[in-house]
Amino acid sequence: MSDHDHQHRTGEPAPESATAARLFDVRRIIGGLFVVYGVIVTLAGFTASDADLAKAQGININLWTGLGMLALGLFFLVWLKLRPALPPTAAELDEAAPAGTSDGSAH
Repeated sequence: MSDHDHQHRTGEPAPESATAARLFDVRRIIGGLFVVYGVIVTLAGFTASDADLAKAQGININLWTGLGMLALGLFFLVWLKLRPALPPTAAELDEAAPAGTSDGSAH
């Protein structure tokens, strides 16, 4: 039984498509990457030498950029947790389907 057939019978998306929708939510990918790179850049900021600070006119740019990246990544992950992605409903899929494909015939 395909995801589309399951949705037409029950009015709900198949469990596999709901899991895939949550797994590949772009907020998870963006948030995760920003957190990982933020940790790396923040650690580089903690280990900055005097020469590195002199190049940036005394500002620890790696530390501040890393903290900003961490904050942005955490924002995306919190947003994902508070407002999870919902798969489209049967009515939304029927509206988006080209004419003649929602007649219930086998695909």
